Amino acid sequence: MVVDLDDALAQAFAESTRRYQERGFQRRVGFGKKPALINVDLANAWTRPGNPFTCEGMDERIIPGVQRLLEACRANGHLVVFITTYYRNTRRDDPHTDMGLWHCKMPVEILDEADEALWAIDSRIAPSAGEKLFVKKGTSGFHRTGLAEYLRAAGVDTTLVTGVTATACVRTTACDSMHEGFRTIAVRECIGDRVPGAVAWNLFDLDAKYADVEAVDTCVDYLNSLKG
Repeated sequence: MVVDLDDALAQAFAESTRRYQERGFQRRVGFGKKPALINVDLANAWTRPGNPFTCEGMDERIIPGVQRLLEACRANGHLVVFITTYYRNTRRDDPHTDMGLWHCKMPVEILDEADEALWAIDSRIAPSAGEKLFVKKGTSGFHRTGLAEYLRAAGVDTTLVTGVTATACVRTTACDSMHEGFRTIAVRECIGDRVPGAVAWNLFDLDAKYADVEAVDTCVDYLNSLKG
């Protein structure tokens, strides 16, 4: 099934690329001079097995890729940001909950602030001293978090986005990053999801409209070429 899906997606992408390029899509935004690494929801609820939000490809692809990016950022003094999600009031029957209506669609009530073991960043890529952790309530890492202001104050012009999921939190964070005026790079091997085909489709679409999708090797070389 996966092989058939990959073949079908490859055919769809080839035709879509032809149409997009005829119409002026798939332009390149490129790398800037002051990057920041934005890691979206790489917390235990998404990276470790057995949770409703668990995503595929963590151990063999995403975590190792992010480790390489972190090493390059820390060696060269580049800004690193982590984003996670939790709620202070997870009572679904309480109109004052900070979950909004998202709990009507997804089991976000498990992301209770009191259960740090779930929303804490995976220990394999844990923040170092001075690295900022933002908490979001919805999909985008920019929505009502102060992330954009934080990046601007640091002089950042480029964001490298990793994390989960391609269909939701990574996608909306990347879109908002572009709209906030940052050159946005989605790191191909460091983005995941729970649904077959979801990563490939969303990376293709992001690359056509909102971000440059680049390989982790390319991003590491870029980070190593600059000093923060």
